[in-house]
Amino acid sequence: MPRRIILAGATGLIGGAAARLLTNAGHDVHCILRRNDSRMPPSVHQIVAQADQWPDLVSDVGAQVAVSCLGTTMRDAGSKQAFAAIDLELVTAFAAAARQAGAEHFIGISSVGANPQSPGFYLATKGKAEAQVTKLGFVRTDFMRPGLLRGNRGGAVRFGEQIGILISPLTDMLLMGSLARYRSISADTVALAIEALVTAYACTNTQGNFIHENEAIEQLAG
Repeated sequence: MPRRIILAGATGLIGGAAARLLTNAGHDVHCILRRNDSRMPPSVHQIVAQADQWPDLVSDVGAQVAVSCLGTTMRDAGSKQAFAAIDLELVTAFAAAARQAGAEHFIGISSVGANPQSPGFYLATKGKAEAQVTKLGFVRTDFMRPGLLRGNRGGAVRFGEQIGILISPLTDMLLMGSLARYRSISADTVALAIEALVTAYACTNTQGNFIHENEAIEQLAG
């Protein structure tokens, strides 16, 4: 059953792949961005605006499903405050606007280890975002917590991340049992899981709040 979807973060690895997959699956996809993305299929509706204008524009779409692939890094953000402005405040504002406009289903990209009580700022911020979005009262909420993301970013890759990706075939073999959730995973696999969740909820209306780590993400992706 086709759904109207509002997606934030389409310029990222997961968001771009998800937008294309959801469109190809027949869904009505609206991407809200701070700059136009020429890689998007013509059938994707691009809404270009500054972040402070997003809540009103998200409400105008009237989507049934909200997908947040928003996220930055401490290095790119430049400060803890700037990082939280995107990964916590913007994610929550986007979700709140979608919920107020009638969206029932929220899917968000978080991180393995996300926990609002974490001593680490990054994981604590991710955990707080999950907690705040969950309180908004979506009929169904899904958070994806992938490990190290693999994929072609099309730009500069941070040195530490590049090393991590290069040695991931070895480290993945060493991460067994409960540690398997820290293995690397393809961004395309996460995007496939998002598309599967949209389709599954449209068909079954299963309600509740769900966390998906690597194994569950790979199962969803098929």
